[in-house]
Amino acid sequence: MSHDPYYQRHIFFCCNQREGTDRPSCNGKGASAMRDYAKQRVKELELNVETETRGKVRVNQAGCLDRCEEGPCAVVYPEGVWYTYVDRADIDEIVEEHLQHGRIVERLRI
Repeated sequence: MSHDPYYQRHIFFCCNQREGTDRPSCNGKGASAMRDYAKQRVKELELNVETETRGKVRVNQAGCLDRCEEGPCAVVYPEGVWYTYVDRADIDEIVEEHLQHGRIVERLRI
C-alpha cells in the first residue's frame, strides 16, 4: 500500500552546537535564527496551511546532520536536497523557490 507524505515539503535545519572543540557547528553560524526566520516566512506565505492546490510545508530543527563543515546547512524532503545559506535573502530564496514553487536553488545546493 502506497502512502502520500503528510507534508508536501519538510525542511530540517541543523541547529547543532558543539562546545569545547575546533569543529564548526551550524548553530555557531546562526542556524537557529535562520530556522526561526524560515518558519516566519512559511507562515507569512501560508505554506503551512493545506489547501486544494497545495500541501503543507513544515520547518523543523534537527540535531547534528553531520555536514556542519559545509554549513550552516538544511535539507528539504522528500527531495533530499541539501542547502547552505548565509543570510535572510538566501532563506527567502529557499522558501520562495523550493518550498513554495518546487524549484531547487542550485546556487545554494551542497
